[in-house]
Amino acid sequence: MPKTSARLLALLSLLQTRRDWPGALLAERLEVSPRTVRRDVDRLRELGYPIVTFKGPDGGYRLGAGARLPPLLFDDEQAVALAIALQVATTSGAGIEEAAARALSTVRQVMPARLRHRIDTLQVTAVERPALHPAPQAGSDVIMALSAAVHAREVLRFGYGPRSAPRRAEPHHLVTWGGRWYLVAWDLDREDWRTFRADRIVPRVPSGPRFTPRELPGGTVAAFITSRFLGTGDPGDSGGSSGSGGWLCRGEVILGLPAAEVSPYVHDGIVEELGPDRCRLVLGSWSWAGLAAAFGRFDADIEVVGPAELKEAFARLARRFAAAASA
Repeated sequence: MPKTSARLLALLSLLQTRRDWPGALLAERLEVSPRTVRRDVDRLRELGYPIVTFKGPDGGYRLGAGARLPPLLFDDEQAVALAIALQVATTSGAGIEEAAARALSTVRQVMPARLRHRIDTLQVTAVERPALHPAPQAGSDVIMALSAAVHAREVLRFGYGPRSAPRRAEPHHLVTWGGRWYLVAWDLDREDWRTFRADRIVPRVPSGPRFTPRELPGGTVAAFITSRFLGTGDPGDSGGSSGSGGWLCRGEVILGLPAAEVSPYVHDGIVEELGPDRCRLVLGSWSWAGLAAAFGRFDADIEVVGPAELKEAFARLARRFAAAASA
């Protein structure tokens, strides 16, 4: 016969798997007598589990809903999922941050060492935005691998999308935005900040050397992500360089459109009328590619005033679009 503590956990696990359990079947599954099952049910009730007895030819037991929260039993996957949810809740801005942090601490204390180590590597920042469309989800193994790299401050080696060349980056923050996971990292090959969609990342082993964290533009990850994603929807793999006016990237173009047709679609830029069919447009972004794409959304001729980085971004996009058209 198993020890009482192990038998109680086994009994609780069985009660959670189906609505009604005949007493004789529980005794058979636990390899104990019906009298022992009755005693164990009483012990669980003393611990706060609301176990209901039902009568009949196959009278037995049912785990009901209780007035207070008793000790819970989770498998490994459930425990990790609970910790991720609580980590997100601590930064959600929903008014439950303190309670979520206390709950996460409580859950961590009762976890076995192997799970506690995995949870300790998890560092997530949640920046909320309404999701317009269902977002592709990254696997839990990818999320845990990315969070471990962020925690260890180790250079991440990974593939990004199908048939892509290997990438190297210093991972700084794991972020949720609009129902999708992103990795904020310093791209070592491009020498620039990037946001990578986690569902496109394929981590590679071994990881690279340890690094000293750089200062994130914007001061906080929430400010950085909010400003970076402003007006872009899904930045995918975006970056930027130093700029002015609050944006890392700021550029100026002349559009072959009347100012009145451009102004309604520009919320944080400057539109200057130059004539009946021409206007000057100044916009900012955290990415030169994103800035060029923002100008390109207007169906009109574009003359780039500056800077040189914006012209280079237009050239890169032109090559990508030409390759996409010929594919």
